[in-house]
Order: sequence, then structure tokens, then C-alpha cells
Amino acid sequence: MSGKANLDKLDYQIIQEMMENAGISYADLGKKLFVSGGTIHVRIKKLEEIGIVKGTKLNVDLKQLGYDVIAFIGIYLEKSSLYDSVAKELKKIPQIVRLNYTTGNYSMFAEIVCKDIQQLRFVLHDELQKIKGIERTETFISLEESFLRNVLVAS
Repeated sequence: MSGKANLDKLDYQIIQEMMENAGISYADLGKKLFVSGGTIHVRIKKLEEIGIVKGTKLNVDLKQLGYDVIAFIGIYLEKSSLYDSVAKELKKIPQIVRLNYTTGNYSMFAEIVCKDIQQLRFVLHDELQKIKGIERTETFISLEESFLRNVLVAS
């Protein structure tokens, strides 16, 4: 969606509250914001229809599920015009959880989550190397995630 959506203070409050706790019931959120649960439902439906709200997600501790390696990969493309075709191929690799088209040294920057170093090696050596258009990559292994947060939305 281009441009700024026509949102009011309640819309921004709903977005902020839902970013902090997407599991809150519409009734409880309504009580917190002094409106009915039905009003919350209608507003969230509107936010989904205009593309601001794109579903809800569980916040999962991946380390407890056995995913011990988080890495970031700077990707150099042979030509920037290959971005779309390379992005399409990268999307097929399930360990890549985020991909950005960037300015600076890299054409693309990816976040990858793996169970262990062997799986990371497999993705880097066997998966990325066969994608046409990737000139080379540079990998950064995360030692610790200090924090992760949503942006504070303001009306």
C-alpha cells in the first residue's frame, strides 16, 4: 500500500496493543481501550483489508526448539537486475526467514535460522551456491540476540 492510511487514534492504539499481545481477546482489548469488542473486531477487519495487519504470529523461542544458529548473509549479485529471480530461488530455502533488497555493499541481506552449523554449511554450500546470479556471499553468525522489538506506532 502506498501513502499513509487514514487511521485515527483508536486504530493506532489497537495496532500498538496487538503488537504487544496478539492473543488478547477483542473483548479484553475493547475494555482496555474503552470501546466494545465489536468495535475492535470491525477495526481489525478494516486494518486487514487495507493491508496494515497481515495476520498474527506466535512468538516462539527457536532455541528451545533446537534451532541454535542464527546467521545473516550479505549477498552480492552479478547484476542487480537479477534480484527478482534470485529472490524467488531464495524463497524456496526454508531456513531463510527474512530477505531484504539493500543499498550498500550487498545487493541482498538475508536472515537464516538453522538447527546447527552443519545445516548452515549445507544451506550455504549446497543451496546458495547453485543459484544463478549470486556472485558471492558473506556470512555473519549471531552470537546473541540482545533484543527484538516492534516499532512504536504513533498517531
